[in-house]
Amino acid sequence: MMEGFQMKAGIEGKEKRMEAVLLSETEIKRGSMAEEDPNGNEHGAAACTSRAPRWGPQHAGARQLAELYSPGKRLQEWISVILCLSLVTINFIFLLINFSTVYIYKIIIGTIAGIVTADFASGLVHWGADTWGSVDIPVIGKAFIRPFREHHIDPTAITRHDFIETNGDNCMIPLLPLAHMAYTFMSHSSESIAESYPWECFVFALSVFVLMTNQIHKWSHMYFGLPLWVTVLQDLHIILPRKHHRVHHVSPHETYFCITTGWLNYPLHCVGFWRRMEDLIERLTGNKPRSDDLKWAQKSE
Repeated sequence: MMEGFQMKAGIEGKEKRMEAVLLSETEIKRGSMAEEDPNGNEHGAAACTSRAPRWGPQHAGARQLAELYSPGKRLQEWISVILCLSLVTINFIFLLINFSTVYIYKIIIGTIAGIVTADFASGLVHWGADTWGSVDIPVIGKAFIRPFREHHIDPTAITRHDFIETNGDNCMIPLLPLAHMAYTFMSHSSESIAESYPWECFVFALSVFVLMTNQIHKWSHMYFGLPLWVTVLQDLHIILPRKHHRVHHVSPHETYFCITTGWLNYPLHCVGFWRRMEDLIERLTGNKPRSDDLKWAQKSE
């Protein structure tokens, strides 16, 4: 009897974990916020006719979080963007100059591995900032956790951010790898560069997709005005598609964290990767996942 009960419990648990993935498009629309706000960013007729309460720029928590964006933060973003784009340009030129077909298969594998690694890294950072920590943590709270809290109660705020605010933090992340890559090209021999070229392709692809992650994320929340090439890449699932990302925005935002390509979302969900990580951390620390996220969502003044 006990064995039967355990088997039933296991089946029910598995069904619950699969629930978010198996939601229909109608259920996803009902459970998430319509992509609508004062800038007219609407998701079809459903956004116009919905009578469900919708949060957005008018939400008390969203207003407070938006006000925490500081001049110092803006300066950090400008510096990060300028340095990162300069290093990307320099390294791209070095890659073109040193390109050879000798290791073409390794180059292809390295490039794809870099993109997949960027997708996993986006999920890990997104999950960590969504699930743990607080805006009240000194320095990193207002600077880096704040945008994640704002995004869940005003999902289309990101569509109103300019290029610097959208990409500043992500441009800071690959600065050291890109700087080391440029140093390698300038200081090593041609033979040494040829041998390490596939690795440099991995680092470059990883860096480019990391710095592009939030821009790709922004595009996944835009339902008008996108260039044709962006919608083609979304439709081919080369970058994060719009409908795919809406699964994450079904409350309580506990799955589909990867926001670069989204390729890893389904397999990570199927093995319960994020749930297992949360269970482990909760057992070790006693902290409840998404408690700070819920606090901001419940603000009314």
